[in-house]
This record gives sequence, structure tokens and C-alpha cells, in this order.
Amino acid sequence: MTTMTRPCGEITVRGEFDLTAAARFLTGFAPAGRPEAEPGALRLAFPLDGEGTPVGAVLRQRSPGELTVEVHGPPEHTEAVVTQVRRMCSLDVDGTAFPEAGARDPVVSLLQDLHPGLRPVLFASPYEAACWAVLSHRIWMTQAVRLRRRLTERHGTEVDVGGTVLRSFPAPAALAKLEYLPGLPGPKLTRLRAIAEAAAQGTLDAAALRAMPAEEALKELQLLPGIGRFSAELILIRGAGHPDIFPRSETRLHEIMREAYHLPGAEVPELAEIAEAWAPFRSWVAFLFRVEGEARMRESR
Repeated sequence: MTTMTRPCGEITVRGEFDLTAAARFLTGFAPAGRPEAEPGALRLAFPLDGEGTPVGAVLRQRSPGELTVEVHGPPEHTEAVVTQVRRMCSLDVDGTAFPEAGARDPVVSLLQDLHPGLRPVLFASPYEAACWAVLSHRIWMTQAVRLRRRLTERHGTEVDVGGTVLRSFPAPAALAKLEYLPGLPGPKLTRLRAIAEAAAQGTLDAAALRAMPAEEALKELQLLPGIGRFSAELILIRGAGHPDIFPRSETRLHEIMREAYHLPGAEVPELAEIAEAWAPFRSWVAFLFRVEGEARMRESR
């Protein structure tokens, strides 16, 4: 187990953000493998961008406009940890104008009222998002969650995050050497190793992906083994944190939109045209649609 020091950083919040809502989302987000939400704090463990050192962080919201980040990792990595956490909580984007998307679209306004302060909560990195895309491809969610848990338990690293032990997802260097995982088919194993190698080479750098035109980044990601359009969108939106992409391959989102807008026969181009009113926060609004859709599905069971 890795025991860490506790230097602190701060994050200035631009726009509305509710840490409690973010923590609540992670608790119900199966791929994150999170324990129960902790009142007033969000604890995270993850491989550091670029070099893979397992680190931890505790986030607390001191005021609507400020968060503290208690960093559990080598002191020289404090700034990098804070930067990664900022992206993971979508706090690297100025959300001041997000309410304007609701002003242009009453359906979005209702979503914002139902989920105040909730921004997209991301995978720790495009690397982790890509691994999830491979693990979850064409199997049930419960099976994919078991595979991810098994992979993390066997090849991840325990991190003491302020008295709570969390296990970090395996770093690219560890995953690149993976030879066997019970229940994981050979083709997926090969793809995971390729993802790890791509991460080590910088192909999955979040800042670089977001700096590209979106379509160019999506094409680049689809060069990875096993990554199609759906997975590429997942990596760019939920891994790199691009705030303004309408997911054209996410059929579940499209179904939720058709119901919300009373357009049962709407095709993807029509839905994408509706989403133009959400810019420059199309990814954020799509996230809220998903969250609300999942909540209603749970209520109907």
C-alpha cells in the first residue's frame, strides 16, 4: 500500500458546482467502483497523468466558489494532481454561461433545475476511459464492472487517502505487461495492452485531444484497436473532458431525447440540430439527460 503526504491545493470554481452532487453521482456510477458517498468530501485514487504514479486526493467544498484538494502523493506532484482532479470534476471549464443553455431550451432548463450544480464527472483519464470502453464492449454492464474490479484488485495499487484505503486503477506500465485476467477474452487483453502502450506514448493525452478539432480527435482515437465511434466519443467526452460534443453514436441518449422532446421518430441529425442550442456545453447537457434518464429508469423498476 502506498502511503502519501498531504500537501493541499485549491480550485476556484467558475459557475455553479455542487461537490455533494458529484460524489452522489460517482456512488451510483458502476464503472467508478465507488463506496458510499462521504458527507462533505470526495476521495479519489488514480494513476497520475503521463507517468502513472498512484496518487490520491480528498476534495472539500469550502464555499460555492472554492474547493480544497488534499493531495496524497509525492509533494512534487501536487500541482499535477490538482490539475487532474480539476478536469475529473469538469472544473477546468468556465461554467458561468451554462444557465444560458437552459434559457435557450426549456427542456434543458428543467434538467438544470432537477440537478443543480451537477457537472460531468469523468474517468480519471482518457486512458481509463479507453480501458472501460474495451472492457465493456458487447457484454452486460455487471460483467464489465466485475472485470474492472478484478483488474484493479489484482494489478492496481492501494493508496491511503487520508485514512481511507482506495485502490488505484493499474498504471499503463502495469497494464502493458498483463498476460492473463480470469474472464477476459484474449482479443480484449490484446486491446488493453495496446491502450496502455498508446497512453505511454502520449496518444491519450487529455490536453492534446481537447486541443484538436473534435472530429480529428475522434478519428485519431478510432485508430486504436477495438475503438469505434461510440468508444471514441466516450474517451473524448468522459475521459478528456471535452465540454461541447453531441454524442452521435449514443443510442440511449437519443432515446431519452426523443421522449423528452416528444419526437418519437427523430433521427440523429434532427437531435443534433436540437443540441446546437446547448453549445458550448453540449457534452454537459447530454450528461444531464443521461443522469435523469437513469434516475427515471430506477424509479420505474
